[in-house]
Amino acid sequence: MGDEEFFLCMYAKYAFILIIIFIRLIGGASSLPRSALFFLSLLCYCITILVNISLILIIVLDKALHEPMYILLCAFWINALYGTAGFYPKFLWDLFSPIHVISYSGCLLQVQVDFSILAFMAYDRYLAICHPLDYHSIMSMKRVIWMTCSLWLTSFFIIGVNSLLTFRLKLCSPYINRLFCVNWSIVSLACFPKETSINGIVGNITIIIFIFLGFYIIWSYMYIIKICYNSIEKRAKFMQTCLPHLISLSACIMTILIDIINNRLSFKDLPQALQNFIAMEFLVVPPLMNPLIYGFKIVWLYHLANFHFIHSC
Repeated sequence: MGDEEFFLCMYAKYAFILIIIFIRLIGGASSLPRSALFFLSLLCYCITILVNISLILIIVLDKALHEPMYILLCAFWINALYGTAGFYPKFLWDLFSPIHVISYSGCLLQVQVDFSILAFMAYDRYLAICHPLDYHSIMSMKRVIWMTCSLWLTSFFIIGVNSLLTFRLKLCSPYINRLFCVNWSIVSLACFPKETSINGIVGNITIIIFIFLGFYIIWSYMYIIKICYNSIEKRAKFMQTCLPHLISLSACIMTILIDIINNRLSFKDLPQALQNFIAMEFLVVPPLMNPLIYGFKIVWLYHLANFHFIHSC
């Protein structure tokens, strides 16, 4: 086993241990003091920042990696950093704060959505495998960057509309039974339920948009699998480039579905530990595990990092 594979295995081992311990602590399954939870949370956050920023910098600094697929991976990791930045700092502060308070505007800023980049990744792989001759003419660098920025702006616009509709509501309670802010958990505190009808409509439209994206992604990969079935070369390409996307997609869809069901139906009978796990899974697990999921690329990127480090010394 080479140094790269050893690094990958060790990262997988310790990331998995961190996630298990963190979930047990946050679920109340441990009697350890808050200082232990603070240290572990801070460690998770630091590792998340270090690993994701390192991979982003490697891709940005190496011109050989300025390809559509790696630009999209950069966008994916930036999105992970954005999501964790909205949760960890406030959570770490609250661990030692006697009063767990967040401003109304600050609460709305914590709300975030991550799905559209996975759809763009599916389209990228569809073109690369099913239309390889047209790939570079369609997926030019300018077009990829423009599309990625458009996806971010669209997501922020959707979140902004939902947040503005929520901001106008008069709330009858300052308490949210969540570890962090979610738009629907704020809407449910409205004094006049009739005023939330427009929020429900816009929220359902948002859900439909992301369901459509989900079906599009699934259709794309089903078509890719059909194309690759009779070709050994294309099957190998699929396993190397598409399998990590499918794993990330499956985790993302399951988390979103469970969280939507939990928010809309309010399963109050669920144990608090399970509710905490459902609430935090997509903020804690993916940013730590996505670098491992894309392990094919990490080994190569780690090799490039060593190469650059050796030649810079």
